[in-house]
Amino acid sequence: MGNHLSEVDRAYLAGFLDGDGAIMAVIEPHPEKRFGFRVRIEISITQRHESGVCWIPQLAGVGYTRRNLETYQWVVRDQQAARWFLTMIQPFSRCKSEQIALAIRILEHPRLSRDDLIQVARLADSLSKLNARSRNRRKNHAAMVEESPVP
Repeated sequence: MGNHLSEVDRAYLAGFLDGDGAIMAVIEPHPEKRFGFRVRIEISITQRHESGVCWIPQLAGVGYTRRNLETYQWVVRDQQAARWFLTMIQPFSRCKSEQIALAIRILEHPRLSRDDLIQVARLADSLSKLNARSRNRRKNHAAMVEESPVP
């Protein structure tokens, strides 16, 4: 998974994510999933100019870039790629080390029962509380999973 990253590249990417990135947990209804929901990790780094992020997919070997209204983002949505990337940069992160640890716990937590899914959703809520922008914007919470009818 991904490219081999030198220690310098891992440290640089960790710092870039610490400063201009986000690690988010998304709880969403998903009718094809056994318990009707899924929890995904999404990683992004946002810059005003395309040149700020267009080189990251090539270096890391994961993710893609996309254009928003006024910014460009490097995004990782694939769960295996997210786990690989976070594990690679974890030792070098300063500001988002707690978020990285929670995201890895979410990615590694089994989802064999509805209780497992609820635990993961609660971890997602904990991760959301660490993100300044998520506090007022996030719509999906563990309560949504807890209150849903048991399939």
